[in-house]
Amino acid sequence: MDLQERVVAGLRANGVDGEPTTLEPMLGGHSGLTYKIALGEQWFVVKAVPPGQRAIGRHDMLRQARIMAALAGTDVPVPRIRATDAVEPGWFAMELVAGESLEPVLDDPALEPVLAAARMLRAAEILPRLHGVPLDRLPVDGDPLSPADELARWSCTMGAVPPELVPGAARLEALLRGAVPEAVAPVLVHGDYRLGNILSVGTEPAALIDWEIWSPGDPRVELGWFLVFADGANFPGVGREVPGLPDADELVARYAGDGPVPRDLTWFDALGRFKMAAIMGHNLRRHREGRHHDPDQEKLPATIQRLIETGTDRLG
Repeated sequence: MDLQERVVAGLRANGVDGEPTTLEPMLGGHSGLTYKIALGEQWFVVKAVPPGQRAIGRHDMLRQARIMAALAGTDVPVPRIRATDAVEPGWFAMELVAGESLEPVLDDPALEPVLAAARMLRAAEILPRLHGVPLDRLPVDGDPLSPADELARWSCTMGAVPPELVPGAARLEALLRGAVPEAVAPVLVHGDYRLGNILSVGTEPAALIDWEIWSPGDPRVELGWFLVFADGANFPGVGREVPGLPDADELVARYAGDGPVPRDLTWFDALGRFKMAAIMGHNLRRHREGRHHDPDQEKLPATIQRLIETGTDRLG
């Protein structure tokens, strides 16, 4: 039975009726295969493990389905899971949520600046909902990641990149290692929380998607990553500066609300920049080695350098 037949059978077994459309690939995903399909008037998004890949890490589709299913009924907006199938290659189907997921400083089409600013502020206000979900009601399958664990994780990625592609990364890593903050109580961390992974209708988040690397961990890791995308100047050559976007202080204030501002955020801001530089360096290396040919990767060196330099400045 091919994937189309399996998906239709799985949805029908879960009470979905109607004539199916053809399973249609969706562009933009980086982990697993993503499709859309309709049965009757109902549309669904299907994420499947690529043939020949093991269902681990980013390709563990059912792990993504489990966390979204567990968040159903909370005030964290997620798509509704409608069917799962653990038979290899595994897949799950979720309801298609209407909305835009655009990163203002990176994605096309460009968002109108006032709307971009409002969405970013709203995302900062929504993030505490995620961090407030009790871990004991979630399918936690590993130990919490401390700030030191997160640094080790992205140091491993950076270490696989030739040093000439990430000049200055070793110094930034040394500065981060020399000032690792003490961990706070772990919370649910999405791992890639930003507007590019939030489906928005107007200014309101309708669904948080792409749960490939969720974990229990330090909430400041998430906040530091989110702040990287608040300034288009971080992405010369690949992004744009958007006038009127809230700065880091505004976003942190919205996140904190009436509570205290999280401490040691300068370190987590620098970690977010190190992480992004490592990811971009990895992508550039794969392109230059011919493993994933994409000429757009040649635009990355200026951004990698800017991220490393500004991260170093924050800690230097």
